[in-house]
Formats: sequence, structure tokens, C-alpha cells
Amino acid sequence: MFTLTSLNLNGIRSATSKGLEAWLETHAPDALCVQEVKAQAPDVAGKFEALAGLQGYFHFAEKKGYSGVAVYTRHAPSDVLVGYGSPEFDAEGRYLELRFDTPARKRSIISAYFPSGSSGEERQEAKYRFLDGFYPHLQALKGQREFVLCGDINIAHHEIDLKNFKGNKNNSGFLPQERAWMSKLLSEAGMVDVYRQLEPTATDAAYTWWSNRGQAYAMNVGWRLDYHLATPALASGARTHAIYKDQRFSDHAPLTIGYDWSLA
Repeated sequence: MFTLTSLNLNGIRSATSKGLEAWLETHAPDALCVQEVKAQAPDVAGKFEALAGLQGYFHFAEKKGYSGVAVYTRHAPSDVLVGYGSPEFDAEGRYLELRFDTPARKRSIISAYFPSGSSGEERQEAKYRFLDGFYPHLQALKGQREFVLCGDINIAHHEIDLKNFKGNKNNSGFLPQERAWMSKLLSEAGMVDVYRQLEPTATDAAYTWWSNRGQAYAMNVGWRLDYHLATPALASGARTHAIYKDQRFSDHAPLTIGYDWSLA
């Protein structure tokens, strides 16, 4: 069993101060995709290059204290791709792809952090630009190799993916254009929402993010924003899932999927 976890850290220094490394030692995933590292290379050096025996690889944002993604893994990759070719969004540290290629197969693990449009119209337009450019990238990549993309997608796809869907129909993260993009990715591009493959009707149990306002977490007023998006062959190997909510490392919960394949 190969276990793969995705978690938006909301700052690597903050998450590790709340016990993330001890949790990793106990749960021992084979790979961990993280988003919102909110650090630069000097901040990571000597502190966070490795966590609980997992070696880290990073894509830092140019802006200090902003965005950034990483993949921690037990298996050494054959190649590391930092960014996906977009000058605008690569500068924001939103994409890291680790390739694990052998003569017999080509596989990748990707950590991605989709933009949020919740701060205003300008960032929502940036989010649409990201989606417009990222779709053909994923489509082309799917024609070349098998991969699992883990990350904070910042889109709740269906009404069952958030508590208050009626009150959020005009809010970023649940807008019709965003949801249509996800539908297109899963239908026309043929990607698989792995959690939904395993749990097609789960509602409250599926949430992975809660606002820090009010009693959202205590009342489980959440959203499902964190995904494993996989090519069909890798998705077919998904066997187990877990959303860990017993301890909070950030405003997101770790999403772990167990697959019956290996990178070794």
C-alpha cells in the first residue's frame, strides 16, 4: 500500500509548531504534498528540508510569506519540475511535480495550490486565468504519463461539498464557472476525483477546510477544497481514505489516500 497525504499548511512554521512532524511519524505516509508553505529557501534550510524521514522538494513563491508548495517523499524522484510554464503563476509558487520514471512506466506526484478569489474581483480574475491555462497543461500531461495531483484546489465541486451551498452560490470557490471547470476536467479530460470515487455521497465527513471565523470548525461548517486528482489507471488503485480531524495543524485537514501501487 502506498499512502499519499495532501495538506494545506497555512505556513510550515505554524504547522510544525502544532505537532505536524509527530503526526507524520505516527501515520507514516509514503509521500506528503503540502501547500501554502509561506516560507523561502533560507527559512527552510536546516529546519524543514526533511520531516519524519521524508525528503522535501520545494517551489517557493517570489513574494515572502506567500503561497509555496512542496512534496516530501521516501522515494527519490528521477526528476523534479518546479512550475508548469506560466510566468504569472510560477512566480507565486503553485506547482511542483516529482517524476518517478522507470523503463516500464512514467509516474508523477504533483503538489498544486490553486488561487483563491475570495479577496476580491482582481484575484478572482487571476483564478480564472489560472484555470484557463492549467487545464491544457493537465490535459497534455495526461497524454504523456500517469500522475496524481494533490492539493488545495479552492473549488467545492458539488452541493454536497460544502455545508451552506445555498448561501455560497455567489462566492469564490463555488461559482458556476469554477464548478464547470471541475466538471470538464473530470468528464472531458478524464481525470478522477479519487475521494469521490471512494465516497460518492459523503457530505459532512468529506470537508477538509473550515473558516477561522466563529464556530465553523466546532459546528463542522466546512468545505471540501482538498483533492487527489488522478489519471484513471492510478485512481483505480485507490483503496483507503482518511481525513484526519482529531488534531488541527492548520485551517485544513490532512487528506490521505492509500493506493495499491508503489513508486519503488
